[in-house]
Amino acid sequence: MRIGELAEAVGVSIRALRYYEQRGLLRARRQHNGYRDYAESEVLRVRNIRLMIQAGLDTDSIREIEACLDQDLEHTPACTEAIALFEHRIEVVESQLAALRDVHGRLAERLRRLRGDQAS
Repeated sequence: MRIGELAEAVGVSIRALRYYEQRGLLRARRQHNGYRDYAESEVLRVRNIRLMIQAGLDTDSIREIEACLDQDLEHTPACTEAIALFEHRIEVVESQLAALRDVHGRLAERLRRLRGDQAS
């Protein structure tokens, strides 16, 4: 299928598909006229890429679990690489949240002092 057909089938822009290809997540054969030709299986792959992006992963992280992208990650148990990646990403986000809570506390304390509040 051509790039426009794939874009329509999965509801993404042609630009997004070109980006996924540039990032090594998607592969197209080239027809003799230079047009991209995608296999039907790429529909599932693009849906999985979108699912991972919507969950908060970037394309570099998604590339780490490339072998999983050809499985139905939305309706079947995910491959172990995907599970490990999500567990790691959750740890990173929890660490970032803790750091943000610390910054919030320091900002709130400084604001109290700036306002002249003595109850600290």
